[in-house]
Amino acid sequence: MRRIPLFEWEGFEYEHSPKTADWYWALGILAVAATVAALLFSNYLLAILIVIAATTIALHATRQPPLHRFGLDNDGLYVGEEFHPFARMTSFSVLEDIEGELPPLLSIHTDHWLTPHLEIPLEGVDADGVYAHLLMHVEEKEHRPTLAHVIEAWLGF
Repeated sequence: MRRIPLFEWEGFEYEHSPKTADWYWALGILAVAATVAALLFSNYLLAILIVIAATTIALHATRQPPLHRFGLDNDGLYVGEEFHPFARMTSFSVLEDIEGELPPLLSIHTDHWLTPHLEIPLEGVDADGVYAHLLMHVEEKEHRPTLAHVIEAWLGF
């Protein structure tokens, strides 16, 4: 049974940045070159995988991010209807943009194998209040960007 949250807000899963036609051309050229190289080495499975990966990346680039409803109560965090209890959270950090152009981002590491890392925008909510509440229940640690996040930023996602 869901309780009345202490903090409640909405946010997009990620910030969407529209891609230019040049971005799609670059993706296509790289995919074709890698596919041709895989075929020259008779690695047909890799060629199929490259085509599927490039198609998936292109489709993801056009997709608008979904809007989620977040809630924080005394037992944990709700992301839509999905509940993340404090007991499964190993650490958290509030990441802030140095230039102040982006809203603060709540980074949570969990011990759940399907969602080991959550990143939640703190726009439209008292970020200091959320921070203080989480500090009472979860250990705060510095979270550094992973290799996946660096690649994601480099690709413009």
